[in-house]
Amino acid sequence: MSKKHRREHHEEHIDETWLIPYADLLTLLLALFIILFASSQVDSKKYDSIMRALNSAFTGGTGTFESSAKIPLNRDSSTALKKHDNPNPSESEALQKQYEAEQADLEKLKQKLDQYITDNKLGSELTTTLTDDQLMITIQDKALFASGSAVIKPESRLLAQAMTDMLSQYPKYRIEVAGHADNVPINNKEFDSNWDLSSKRALNFMKILLENNAIDPSRFRSIGYGEYRPVDSNDTTEGRSKNRRVEVSIMRGIKASEVKKTADGE
Repeated sequence: MSKKHRREHHEEHIDETWLIPYADLLTLLLALFIILFASSQVDSKKYDSIMRALNSAFTGGTGTFESSAKIPLNRDSSTALKKHDNPNPSESEALQKQYEAEQADLEKLKQKLDQYITDNKLGSELTTTLTDDQLMITIQDKALFASGSAVIKPESRLLAQAMTDMLSQYPKYRIEVAGHADNVPINNKEFDSNWDLSSKRALNFMKILLENNAIDPSRFRSIGYGEYRPVDSNDTTEGRSKNRRVEVSIMRGIKASEVKKTADGE
């Protein structure tokens, strides 16, 4: 009877060996969820804590439960996520204020230039355009140069001096002087191409603007685009006349697109 009783008792015993891999699986799942949560938080201390806990888990310790308890799972979590997803408000506001200050500067400068153009009846030779990138002063070539020449006309020095006086009041902006030509080939003793002509015209006018040392030369650059950036058709006399020009661009430090990108958190 005792043998039979012992055999029946043995048959009723439940095999619990499945609990070991099951516990390991739960440990790994918990570690995964902790990593996913921690990755949304920009906190190096928490990250180090998670790494130590995972190292303990994978080497057979019980540190996962002990270390994960240090991560606060409270209402501040959603706030941290929002701060991580959105840009720094102070940075966005600073850019907006700088853009608005530059906008005010360039609008005032444009008004002064437009008044000068009106007072001197230069509307057919000079125009101003304010964009998101710059304030551009466009000067037709006939206002500055004889045909095929890069020598500044003596009477044009008064225009250059007036522009220098106005530009010197806004010392923080970079300035580009660009020369442009039409597509009629040029080949004289001085210039092999329209590219050479436009480059020399831009350089010479920039030098006139800098003659009196009223503006920091490091703010300037000159460039020649030749015939490759026309604003009108080269098929007509009028169109070619518009394409022969010098552009003086006062460049923004902050562009509207940069302000928008920061505000959108991109």
